[in-house]
Amino acid sequence: MDILGLINTFIRVIENGSIAAAARAQGMSPAAVSQSITRLETHLGVRLLSRTTRSMALTESGARYFEKVRHIPHDIELASQAAAVATAPQGPLCIATTSAFGRYVLAPLLPAFKAAYPRIDMELICTDRRVDHRLEGVDVSLRIDAQLNEQLIARRIASIPFVFCASPDYLEGAGVPTTPEDLQHHACLVFRYPTDGRFLPWHFRRDGQRFEARVNPGFVCDDIDTIAQIALNGGGIARLASFIAQPLIDSGRLVPLFEPASRSATWAESEPMQVYACVSERSALNARVRAFIEFVEHAMQTDWPVSPSET
Repeated sequence: MDILGLINTFIRVIENGSIAAAARAQGMSPAAVSQSITRLETHLGVRLLSRTTRSMALTESGARYFEKVRHIPHDIELASQAAAVATAPQGPLCIATTSAFGRYVLAPLLPAFKAAYPRIDMELICTDRRVDHRLEGVDVSLRIDAQLNEQLIARRIASIPFVFCASPDYLEGAGVPTTPEDLQHHACLVFRYPTDGRFLPWHFRRDGQRFEARVNPGFVCDDIDTIAQIALNGGGIARLASFIAQPLIDSGRLVPLFEPASRSATWAESEPMQVYACVSERSALNARVRAFIEFVEHAMQTDWPVSPSET
């Protein structure tokens, strides 16, 4: 009997709040999870959970048992890390990030990471919805400021410029804005964050002061590639991460705005997009996760370094 496996399933049930949620987290069926709990209860000779069709609760014995065993998976992981110190990182690694960042930044880097660490098996989740590390088995996520929360331990690994830009046709017809204050008189292509419906604000700094530009949302969309296409076809002014904007600017299809060369008394600098590597807890920083974070951070520092004042 795999007692450790049964204990781990029991812990997952308690941490996730239900048998169904624990089943999703472990890639098992609810029936298999329920059977595991029953086998553990039979082995111990006590009932751990009081279950009905609508609710689940720890019994008194179950609560005492949970307090004694809840540390076991963590201790086993630490022991595994200690035993593997002298060996190359290996095993599964689940990474989550936004759709655009995964497509434009991570995808080109991952083959080189795989070549450096051939024994790490990667899964990449590219989505703009909210991702739960525990429920979805995510080892590390790469997130922007708007995605951070108190349940995550975050480390800033890159500072990527935002570029305001529009097509030549749009600027020829609507004129060229020279200050952020001019944006309220233009059609602005605004990104709505899918998880909570917020518009991502357009922040600037002028003379050390941070402020949010007033915008006229000509189009609102929850997909940044679609916003880029609208801009390319003359729909208005977009704020795009440089990894999306720069190739389009280099080809002449988009024109950058508020460039440093145009500095004046009213000039303002766009705030960059801060990128963070996030884990759910410090014990999640195993050899695979550390190798991945260090690899990506090193690769990104070439183009998008984090200055000492930002770390």
